[in-house]
Amino acid sequence: MKEVKSVGATGWIRRHPLLIVVVVLLLVDLILFVEVFDRGQGKLRVSFLDVGQGDAILIEAPNGNQLLYDAGPPSGATLRALGRELSFWDDTINVTVFSHPDMDHIGEFPEIFRRYDVGVAVLSGASSDNGAHEASEIAIKNEGAGRLIAMQGMQIDFGSGVLADIFYPNHDASQMETNSASIVMRLHYGETSFLFSGDLPKNIEKYLVGLHGNALRSNVLKIGHHGSRTSTSEEWLRTVDPEVAVISAGKDNRYGHPHKEVVELLERLEISTLKTPEEGTITFTSDGKTITRE
Repeated sequence: MKEVKSVGATGWIRRHPLLIVVVVLLLVDLILFVEVFDRGQGKLRVSFLDVGQGDAILIEAPNGNQLLYDAGPPSGATLRALGRELSFWDDTINVTVFSHPDMDHIGEFPEIFRRYDVGVAVLSGASSDNGAHEASEIAIKNEGAGRLIAMQGMQIDFGSGVLADIFYPNHDASQMETNSASIVMRLHYGETSFLFSGDLPKNIEKYLVGLHGNALRSNVLKIGHHGSRTSTSEEWLRTVDPEVAVISAGKDNRYGHPHKEVVELLERLEISTLKTPEEGTITFTSDGKTITRE
């Protein structure tokens, strides 16, 4: 009787190398299919990225089109966050919006333009001598991306029924103080909406309330200027009437953001508030009728 020899896993792999390759490829295809299927399903996805003391918001439409509103400081945090949020093969961002040229909002854009293929850059028209503004302009030119100056009435169509309306600036902002030139953009999908306003100060908030009134109303509001007392008036909050407010700021930042006055106002108006220094990246999905926190 012949001795039966045991064939270990290593020996079996050596005898069937092509089969192993096929199995690995099938598993990779399955993983990719599950990820794409799960992230689709008719959902809009809005992620308030945790980038420390700054702003960066990634918007993904159901059809896969993407917009990045601001890019945070030049610390590498936004690139790392995008690496976690986007699929590893995804090297395209369709639209970038530079709310205003302060370092904590656009500092990472030059690196993002080097890492990703960007289609269009939308700017407020304001300028700064902080170095990040000039570096971003060079990055846009080198990329060959489209360059547009935001203006009231402009609309960004993502497809799949997702639209972003520019409410402000409504005039030439080239000579304006940077915060006062912040792009105000309202994103809407079906019955759901999100409002972004950079570091817009209270006096411009008041101006926009008088100009647009209830058209500003949104389910989710990104709180201006990281929760600084210079933004977020009671009149603004009552007009926008959000269900949820999001504050993006660095943990234990030297500015004391968010300021106590803003936090207490949000509490008094019973607006649910989420903060990136406490929560990390904050993501919502919308099916056009309901917004859900991931």
